Amino acid sequence: EKAVINDLDRVVEDIREDLRKEKIRYLELKRDGLNGIIVTVMSEEDKKPFKDMVSARYREYEIKDSAPVEKGVRYALLLKQEARNEAMKLATEQARETIENRIDQFGVAEADIRLLQNNRIQIQLPGLKEPERAKELIGQVAELEFKLVDTENSLDEALRGNVPSGREVVYGVSRDRASGNVTRTPYLLKKRSELTGKYITDARVSIDQRDNSPYVSLSFNNQGARIFERVTGENVNRQLAIVLDGNVYSAPNINEKISGGSAQITGRFSLNEAKDLAIALRAGSLPAPVKFLEERTVGPSLGNDSIRMGFLSMIVGAALVVIFMAIYYGFAGLIADLSLVIMVMLVMAGMASFKATLTLPGIAGIILTIGMAVDANVLIFERIREELKLGKTIRAAITAGFSRAIVTIIDANVTTLIVALVLFQFGTGPVKGFAVTLTIGLIATMITQVFITRFIFDYFYTQLNWKKISI
Repeated sequence: EKAVINDLDRVVEDIREDLRKEKIRYLELKRDGLNGIIVTVMSEEDKKPFKDMVSARYREYEIKDSAPVEKGVRYALLLKQEARNEAMKLATEQARETIENRIDQFGVAEADIRLLQNNRIQIQLPGLKEPERAKELIGQVAELEFKLVDTENSLDEALRGNVPSGREVVYGVSRDRASGNVTRTPYLLKKRSELTGKYITDARVSIDQRDNSPYVSLSFNNQGARIFERVTGENVNRQLAIVLDGNVYSAPNINEKISGGSAQITGRFSLNEAKDLAIALRAGSLPAPVKFLEERTVGPSLGNDSIRMGFLSMIVGAALVVIFMAIYYGFAGLIADLSLVIMVMLVMAGMASFKATLTLPGIAGIILTIGMAVDANVLIFERIREELKLGKTIRAAITAGFSRAIVTIIDANVTTLIVALVLFQFGTGPVKGFAVTLTIGLIATMITQVFITRFIFDYFYTQLNWKKISI
């Protein structure tokens, strides 16, 4: 519902701007709950241009004649049900994407985030050490707005309930680090946002050299930089409030036009709070607040049991493959087993270098890689057998067997590698973990089969000049 309200509020401001541009006089313009928007135009002369404007630019709204009023002509713009449903669907999808981006930057490995029915999102965070901090990061809307402070109207009158049209009272909340006392400072702001967080390209934590307090430095894209330069240039000697999630963080005075597309958010927050704020701003704001409905914690013993069983299945599978290769192919099978061990070691080394976490999907990727490595060995050995049956010498059979099988092996591994890269690019959570392990495993397989296995064969049958081959 909040997403619908935000959309309605945005459309109210858009209509206000369009009415001004089209010089259509109006007496009233406001949001009508979740139903739509109420507009009262000045006179009969304004009816037709108003209807034409709405029909052309706001097709997701239906124009209805409202109750008669003493002055002017009132209309109700009702949001169509299809548009309402689409707004809620898009808000849920955007929230999932934003939460995923935040968690990725938070550093949680193998996070699983998926959409459920009734606009719900399920989030699984394995190995999380700071659950409360993660919840705060996930739940923070991070809606950043730059609004001008209204110095023309009386703040005291606004606090007494007489808020001028197009204005709002927003509080700034600050906490003293030493005493812990909270101070609330009211500001009378213009409702219209001069600049929003959607123009941010980067947000980083920096330390103020004067008092060692953290602050967040912002960088805008080209469009945002132009808007910021225009706003600061047109409002020199006025205050520009930095509003985040309905709270004023600061309201600095504009001393001169600011070029370069950068700004700062200062406030009395800790280093972790500043880091989380930077993450949230980089990932983008949530389209609406999220509500935590349920939280479950899986104990480490259950997770360890799952990993242990998965690791055991990998060991058992690899052992059966090793035994089969040794029995069926003899000495050549032992060479294949050695290259298989080297391949697994390369996979583990690759995962360690990338700081990847070994999870159940990762174990599944290793098991699949073992199967593909064995399949490559089988192709090579069967080719060598065929060459021996044709009467070739051992060295010639080995050379021909490798040269003929290696093309097929590379083709199979490259096509699978492409699939793994696609999974990594478009997958989430466990799918990405599986793709990472599979990619490393495929590269290790090609190294062991193309170089190591061939090197071992050449060593025994070329350098040592063995006359018999067990294959």
